[in-house]
Amino acid sequence: MSSELLTADIQLIQRILPHRYPFLLIDKVLDIDGTSSARGIKNVTMNEPHFQGHFPGKPIMPGVTIIEAMAQTAAVMVGTALGMADKELLVYFMAIDSCKFRRMVIPGDVLELKLTTVRGKPGSKVWKFSGVAEVEGEMACQASFTAMMDLPKE
Repeated sequence: MSSELLTADIQLIQRILPHRYPFLLIDKVLDIDGTSSARGIKNVTMNEPHFQGHFPGKPIMPGVTIIEAMAQTAAVMVGTALGMADKELLVYFMAIDSCKFRRMVIPGDVLELKLTTVRGKPGSKVWKFSGVAEVEGEMACQASFTAMMDLPKE
């Protein structure tokens, strides 16, 4: 594998992930280093449906959607590295560990999702990741999570 870092734009993300509006939570993935690490970007906007009720008059991105954005970044990283575009990749949470929230994420923020693979390799079904979500260099959330990659049969 080349040492060149890869990028996934929204078109490639949609070819890897089955998620669509309103649950596609990342806009691009940068610095994809094989299956080792990647950096996702989520532009947080007021027109997202969860802000209607979370919370009226004080919109805050729900913590579970931050963790989901981390997981989507990890899935795109692995999917890009393993050539999973157009292969109907599905990914399921198995565990979320050591999750901490440190800062509110609000409309107008650019959420940067830094993911690292802790365990997993090509051919593995079960992967473990460590993630940090930041806004302007300030930690908003950190978590480790385990996921099962339901890779399509060849």
